[in-house]
Amino acid sequence: MDEFQRSWLLAQLGPDTDLADLERRYFRLGSVRAVALEVLGERRAKLLADPLKITVDGVVTMDLQENLRGIERQIEGVRQSPAPDEPGEGNQAEDAVTILATTQLVPVHRYR
Repeated sequence: MDEFQRSWLLAQLGPDTDLADLERRYFRLGSVRAVALEVLGERRAKLLADPLKITVDGVVTMDLQENLRGIERQIEGVRQSPAPDEPGEGNQAEDAVTILATTQLVPVHRYR
């Protein structure tokens, strides 16, 4: 995994994400998008394992439903956005090279 891919993953998952864990996952999965989706899926599963809403009458109310919706939106965003290691619109520099054309300029001779 190169620096650009690592930066993209940290932008998707947050700066406190363990880089060694990301490297291991990338080696196993082979794609930064797959790594991001796996980590986000684990975060979603962790939220679903606990109750999303807890209320203690007159003391406290804790509601994690918006956190769950936020992670689901983030998963959908990762699925739709271009990843740095996939060919296509995400790699605009490579696309620019493939459509580059050159021509030779020749002076025009004007005769009267």
